[in-house]
Amino acid sequence: MQKLQIIKIGGKIANDDKKMDTFLNHFTQLDHPKILVHGGGSSASQLCKKLDIPIQMNDGRRITDGPTLDVAVMVYAGLINKTIVAKLQGHSCNALGLSGADLNIIPATKRSDTTIDYGFVGDIQANEINTYFIKRLLNEQIIPVFPAITHDGQGQLLNTNADTIASALAVALGKSYEVTLTYCFEKVGVLHNEKDENSLIEHITMDCFSELKENGTIHDGMIPKLDTAFEALKQDIDRVYIKHAQNLTTQIGTELSL
Repeated sequence: MQKLQIIKIGGKIANDDKKMDTFLNHFTQLDHPKILVHGGGSSASQLCKKLDIPIQMNDGRRITDGPTLDVAVMVYAGLINKTIVAKLQGHSCNALGLSGADLNIIPATKRSDTTIDYGFVGDIQANEINTYFIKRLLNEQIIPVFPAITHDGQGQLLNTNADTIASALAVALGKSYEVTLTYCFEKVGVLHNEKDENSLIEHITMDCFSELKENGTIHDGMIPKLDTAFEALKQDIDRVYIKHAQNLTTQIGTELSL
């Protein structure tokens, strides 16, 4: 089975031109077909502040009202996505930026089954992802670049967590490829002490994850990231890593397993 790399890059890296250039240098060196999924949370938050749009979060996930959705679409699917695509072209890598609405690749359902009203937030199912077009792009050596934007199939764009998109893509494509899923961000991996880069946790199992949540070592935005990672592992994804963007091509980072 052919190998496939799915890389999710965090917003703080995507917002820093120098760090993003370094990451993309490593990304373009990866062998095998690859997909890039990106966030852009800090840029969206900065623009919301400039526009006096309140920022609302719950357990590391953004609550998206109408004005916040407009910002998310502009920043994620617009500025950041097209900047990344342009930079990849500059590395002689043919890339195509696609929201979930394009080619109906990632349909979603507006979240409604929670006590918290998340607004225009979309939940996705891996078995509903349109892998046909993704595989055609990969066969043509085109790198798909996905922002954190999906749609409901009825004309409404939705904000969807980029970690979730990366995980769902991994599961959907795991039937056709040997998938490695990597979450890259500004830390060396999952840390015992988030202020100490030398406190890397090199390996986390499901049981260990539960313990680390209970004692508060893992909290806030790291919880949904690991939740989505373990969901992918439960669906037979081969390997999942969390690592610093500059360590993409190294073994340094946190490996997850069941």
